[in-house]
Amino acid sequence: MAVDDLAAVVELERRCHVNPWSARLFEEELCRPHAFIDLLCMAGRIVGYACCWHVCDELHILNIAVDPACRRRGLGGMLLEYTVRRACQKGCERAFLEVRAGNHGAIHMYRTRGFETIGRRANYYADGEDAILMERKMRGD
Repeated sequence: MAVDDLAAVVELERRCHVNPWSARLFEEELCRPHAFIDLLCMAGRIVGYACCWHVCDELHILNIAVDPACRRRGLGGMLLEYTVRRACQKGCERAFLEVRAGNHGAIHMYRTRGFETIGRRANYYADGEDAILMERKMRGD
């Protein structure tokens, strides 16, 4: 992602999340040396992204989204696998993420791609919903 993509990513974020990130949060991620935002484009427009951190030998998936009009086509899984492969190439051995406890579709996607539930964060989100903490060991990926 580049600064020129900011408006499109923020608009996508608003369509995807109950409590969307602001443009400022994305700008801050663009300035962090350990952060990266991968974009998924179709027909010349951004339809998904993954915002992650590489910290030591760990991948932390902070935010992943696919345009609601493009869901149920495997795009989120493709974006996730691309992100994990890239992290493995950079030496990451484990990946972590939090997902809303009620987001059953995302939880299923993560589980089918090797993530396991390792905990629960009570009242994690601003609206009081719990988060499920998941991990994937990536040696050999």
